[in-house]
Amino acid sequence: MSEEKHFKYVVLGGGVAGGYAAREFAKQGLNPGELAIISKEAVAPYERPALSKGYLFPQGAARLPGFHVCVGSGGERLLPEWYSEKGIELILNTEIVKADLTSKTLTSATGTAFTYDILIIATGSSVIKLSDFGVQGADFNYILYLREIDDADKLVAAIEAKKVKGRGCWSGYIGLELSAALRINNFDVTMVYPEPWCMPRLFTADIAAFYEGYYANKGVKIVKGTVAVGFDSDKKGDVTAVKLKDGRVLDADIVVVGVGARPLTTLFKGQVAEEKGGIKTDGFFETNIPGVYAVGDVATFPMKLYSELRRVEHVDHARKSAEQAVKAIKASEKGESVEEYDYLPFFYSRAFDLSWQFYGDNVGDTVIFGENDPASPKPKFGSYWVKDGKVFGAFLEGGSPDENKVIAKVARVQPPVADVEELRKEGLQFACKI
Repeated sequence: MSEEKHFKYVVLGGGVAGGYAAREFAKQGLNPGELAIISKEAVAPYERPALSKGYLFPQGAARLPGFHVCVGSGGERLLPEWYSEKGIELILNTEIVKADLTSKTLTSATGTAFTYDILIIATGSSVIKLSDFGVQGADFNYILYLREIDDADKLVAAIEAKKVKGRGCWSGYIGLELSAALRINNFDVTMVYPEPWCMPRLFTADIAAFYEGYYANKGVKIVKGTVAVGFDSDKKGDVTAVKLKDGRVLDADIVVVGVGARPLTTLFKGQVAEEKGGIKTDGFFETNIPGVYAVGDVATFPMKLYSELRRVEHVDHARKSAEQAVKAIKASEKGESVEEYDYLPFFYSRAFDLSWQFYGDNVGDTVIFGENDPASPKPKFGSYWVKDGKVFGAFLEGGSPDENKVIAKVARVQPPVADVEELRKEGLQFACKI
């Protein structure tokens, strides 16, 4: 007989969203034994951004239990014992292989059945691998990815093992942060990406030119407009070189691949409405199946500010959507309601001595302002995105916490712009007046 366990609430996924959901449940009031967090990882929920930043520092590196949730947003750190103190069942190392929303049952790889009254799907994303595209040699040793703490541990071990020669190679959003971390570890680093400039989904050519120049000054080599088509290895199966589509061959001891992630929705295919690659929800993160919610990377939700459905892969949204779903669940139990989710898109990054934040929507024409010379000792610049005579998005490098707050406000308020040239001259002052 397979084992069966029942919970009033089940959160499927022990990532950032899972941890923040647990905290919100505890805040709203919970009886012992009502809530289970089911995670395939071996550790309690942690702040994933630390993996590409502090985890890889040569000195004073971040390690668990230092970055369990909710320290990333200035909250308390939820250690494994916090869950037991609150009567929350933290079920780790458990992979769910079947979900039946009709019978409200989740089945694990070992045959345990978990039944629930209310389900929050917080499964997040899985990393896209080069082997998914059949790239030759993609399974050689030291071709690595970064998504979970196990991946970070492999990368740390690789850094230790390869310190003598130290040549690395990567791409993607995460590539900017990892290139900086590896450079700080004294590796020769080459960034490779297929687009004409780095991070084109967000960066304009002007913004990218600053980061590319800054990285080049730090000794990072940049190869644009091509992709890896294969790898060479030694007799032990360790990677030795990356073969690029344009014919070039780059020596490499470590390759870290960042080509994107896929939302983990397969368990629910055909059982729940989907849109834009995710599970479709309302402004409370409830799906078309009553009592089933989806949060974080997997949710396609109504973005009120722009009156359209969007899916957002970012830690800020993972935290906030999880809290919103729990607030909505708890309010509906009391016959009350909460405000619909009203999210302002937010992205940020920290690498070397740089730190940028972006808020809003990067649509329309861009207006660059400030000091964006990569050789400047204290670069500080930004950009506004202007569409239909209004500011839709704002970006700032080197801003103080207060300055970052004012650019967030600009993106939220969408003030009118009469004269683009005047806006360029005013720069950050424009935002400070709003």
